Amino acid sequence: MEKTIPRSHLGVAVMLGSVWGLSEAALGMGLRSCASLVSGSLMTGVALFFIAAGWVVGKRASQVVLLIIIASLIKMFDAFLLSLPIRHGAVANPIFAFFMEGLAFLVLAGIIKGALVERRTGQAILGGGSALVAVGLFPLVGFATGIPACVYPGTRIPLCIYFGPLAVALSVLTVPLGFWAGEKFRATAEELYATNKRRALRHLASPATFVLCLAIVALIRLA
Repeated sequence: MEKTIPRSHLGVAVMLGSVWGLSEAALGMGLRSCASLVSGSLMTGVALFFIAAGWVVGKRASQVVLLIIIASLIKMFDAFLLSLPIRHGAVANPIFAFFMEGLAFLVLAGIIKGALVERRTGQAILGGGSALVAVGLFPLVGFATGIPACVYPGTRIPLCIYFGPLAVALSVLTVPLGFWAGEKFRATAEELYATNKRRALRHLASPATFVLCLAIVALIRLA
């Protein structure tokens, strides 16, 4: 059974999930012109960066789940602003992808462990493997949401499979970066919670980040 997660670790998970959700909204907007092509593969690499960073902070599956829930809430808020129902291909399917990416990472992190996962080489293997597993699982989205995965124009090949090599190659880079960022976040959070200084900052940082990211999404969509 997992021990209680320290508040510092919970706070970092909320902040990372908030920024991840914001990046999904911003990247989705920036890639609107090619959203039917490579955007999903690019977002897989981004998602695994945040998942890796969140896992490194406390190395608990529950933190990764919290991270995904926060990102999903911001995704649903973005959908609300766009007047899209939750059961829309641009909402439900990405949320399904979040959970498949998290599942793939956690399963492989349980296999690639010990000294190997502490090295950048092992982290790169974890990133590429997680992306590969997530890409392989995503075509099942139709069974979960009722909305089939998009296919490459003129073929019956799901986009996630067609551009899967891009997702894998990108994740080989983003997961080691996520490990590095997670180590920095953990050290900073533990330092803040180990002292009575800046008490207000340490308690308000995570909810303030969540609210700020919601506000930025609103500005992006309503501007």
